[in-house]
Amino acid sequence: MKTFLVKQKFRFGGERFDIKDDRGVVNYQVEGSFFKIPKTFTIYDVHGEQVSEISKEIFTLLPRFNIQLRDGSNFFIRKKLTFLRDKYEFDRLGLRIEGNIWDLNFKLLDDRDQLVAEIKKEIFHLTSTYTVTVLEDSYADLVISLCVAIDYVEMLESSSS
Repeated sequence: MKTFLVKQKFRFGGERFDIKDDRGVVNYQVEGSFFKIPKTFTIYDVHGEQVSEISKEIFTLLPRFNIQLRDGSNFFIRKKLTFLRDKYEFDRLGLRIEGNIWDLNFKLLDDRDQLVAEIKKEIFHLTSTYTVTVLEDSYADLVISLCVAIDYVEMLESSSS
C-alpha cells in the first residue's frame, strides 16, 4: 500500500511538478508540453522512465482525452452530450468508480469489487490537493495517471468557463 500527495499545479505554459509519497519522497514527475498542439502531459517515475502520456484529441466534436500507459494499454475520458451539466465517461479503464470523481472523492474497485485505490480531496488548501491511497502497487501508475488526467480536464473546463 502506498499513499501519495498530489497538488494541482496546471497552467497553460510548460510546467513540471512532483508527486510525493506520504514520507515526502518524490515518486513521479509530471511534465506539461509548451506550445504543443494538442497539449500533453507526460508522467515519469523516479527513475526517469515514462509512465504515461495524457493528451487531448483535437479532431472530436466533444472533448476526449487519451491516457496511454507504459504497458501499452490506454483508456479515455470523454465528455458526454448533456444539457444540464458537464458529464464525462471513462472507456477501457478496467476499474469501477464509486463516489464523486469530479470532487476528487472516490474509490476505484476491480471486477471482484475489491478496493484498489481511494482518492480524497483535502480541504483548507489554496490549490487542489488530494491524497491518493493505492492498495495494490501494480495499479499505482494507472491511478496516478487517472488523477493527473482528471486534474487536466478540470483545469481545461474551469479555464473555458
